[in-house]
Parts: sequence; structure tokens; C-alpha cells
Amino acid sequence: WRPADTKGFDLQAPSHLQHNPPMRQSVGRKQALATLRSFLNARSLGYRGGISSPVSAPDACSRLSAYLTYGCISMREVVQSTRATLEQLPPQASRHRGGLTAFISRLYWHCHFIQKLESEPAIEWQNMHRGYDGLREHGFNLEYFEALKQGRTGWPMVDACVEMLRETGWLNFRMRAMLVSVAAYPLWLHWRPVGEWLATQFLDYEPGIHWSQLQMQSGTTGINTTRVYNPVKQAQDHDPQGRFVKQWLPRMRHVPPAWLFQPWLMPPSMRSHGGAAIDIIEPLVDLATATRESKHLLHQRRQKRNSKWLISMLREKIPRLSKNPRPAAPPTSNNLGLIFKVLHRRMMFKPLDA
Repeated sequence: WRPADTKGFDLQAPSHLQHNPPMRQSVGRKQALATLRSFLNARSLGYRGGISSPVSAPDACSRLSAYLTYGCISMREVVQSTRATLEQLPPQASRHRGGLTAFISRLYWHCHFIQKLESEPAIEWQNMHRGYDGLREHGFNLEYFEALKQGRTGWPMVDACVEMLRETGWLNFRMRAMLVSVAAYPLWLHWRPVGEWLATQFLDYEPGIHWSQLQMQSGTTGINTTRVYNPVKQAQDHDPQGRFVKQWLPRMRHVPPAWLFQPWLMPPSMRSHGGAAIDIIEPLVDLATATRESKHLLHQRRQKRNSKWLISMLREKIPRLSKNPRPAAPPTSNNLGLIFKVLHRRMMFKPLDA
């Protein structure tokens, strides 16, 4: 075996990427097997209920994603080992069983999205639903984008996630979804540049999962429910004590708990500690107003999309999704609602915290 000649591809050296997370996972076969064992034997007990919060997720998630990405361990090996562990569990180990069962279901979704990109490679660079073309392409705000990449949006939960990602190369699924949602809605950034940036940050970058999720969280699939994550509510729900925010944003450690997730509301008289001013970053936009306006634009486009194009797309998609070999009546504008329900149910998204 000889490596391919890459001289004509203008590939950058790793040093040019300027990304070397100091706290990244160690990669290798030995570490992959040790991580798998620790998850199957102990950490999976916290999988259900523990993978949403950035406080508990680093331990509750399997942490196998990077090893799967780099081929240190195979998907078949992980699935077979998980099934073998399930078979050995005593009947009373319901919590352990529930965690491993949920994990296996997400491994299936992992493979589903890899196959999705194989079947539809264009989703890496164009809207899955072409009716959304032109929605965010124009007026891309570079200032907002740079603030997002530097963790200076003004929303503590968002900025803490960016800081953790830069230091470790990893985030749990819900926080990844929140980052994309904030970029897509209140900041109104197109998913493609955001996706390219995140791809360079994720140690476990898997194109099939990555680009499908970028489009789902940005609302350009035309099938999935619009998901908008409020970064203040996410902080209140998943980091109520502020442990995560304070860990990754030292500037927030002197902010009183009442103002921790919305520090810009803090009175000027309280914005100092020990005689030094607390670094309070004003949000880039008003969250409620910007989110409301972006959802309105998205729903407006959804109502105006071209019925002819939609019917044509569905005629192409439905035979591939259908398990019934019988010829079906072609979709018309009268039965589009039912068709969307069927497509949505068959393509229902579940988090991928493998």
C-alpha cells in the first residue's frame, strides 16, 4: 500500500489549521478499548438523563465518537460488545439496561446519517429543501460570525460551549445543536460557513452526521420540525448552578447567581469585584426579537414555497422510502399534508450522543 499523491489538491498542513485542543482525548486503539469498557461497565448507567447537560455529559456519553471517526474501533465491535454486555446483565439492572439500549438505538442513527450523505451528497453544500435557497445566503454578518467563533456572543452558555470546544474538541449533542440554532436564528447565519468552522473544531467530525444536523437545526430540510434553542433557557435547565459556565468562562465567576445567565441585565453598580470591573459582554442582538423575526422569515418562506417543485421532490423521494413495492398514486397538492406526516415519522430525528 502506498499513500495517494496529493500534490495537486492544495491541502493544508495540520499546523496551518491552528487548532490543537490542549485537552483533547488521547487517540489510539488502547484508549478506544479502555473507553468502551468503562462505558459498558459503569458510565452507561448515567446515559439516560445524563447526556443533555454539559455538566454530566462528558462522563455519561460514551465518548467513543472520535475513536469511531478515526477507525480506532469499529461500529460492529461496539454494537457486538454492547449486546454482549446486555445479555450478561441481571434482570434487576434496569437502569443499566436502559442506558445501553438507548445507546444502541443512537448507533443505528449514527449509521443512518452516514448513509444519508452517501445517498444525497449534495446536502453538504446546498439546502436539502431547495425552496429555502436565498433565505440566508445574502447579508452574511461577518462580525456576528467572528464573535461566535471567539466565544464573545454575550450569552454565557453559548460562549462557554465555544470555549470548551476550543479546548477539548468535543461537546455533547444538545450543546452542539444549541450553537447551530443560535447561529441560524438570532444571528441569522447561513449553515454552510458555520458548518465548515465547526468541522475544524470537532475532534469527532463525521460528515454524514454533521451536515444533516446543520440543516436540521437551521430549518432547511423541509421535513423536520423547526427547533430553536434558547441559550438562556438551556443554561437554566442544564446548568442551574452555573458550574459549566463558571468552569469555562472565568470572567463569570464573580457574577452573582441571579444574573449569571443574563449578566447584561445586572445594574452598573454591581459590575465590579474587588475594585476591578467584571467583563460583561452585551449580547450581539436582542434574543427574543431576533429569534421571533427569524422564525417569521422561515415560516413565511415555508408558506410560499413552490408547490410544483415540492410535488416533484416528493415523487422522487417517496419510492425510496416506501417499503411497499406497489405503485402508489402520485402526490398532489391535496395530499401533501399526509405525505409530510409520513416522511416526518420515518425520518424522525433522535440525538446522536455516541
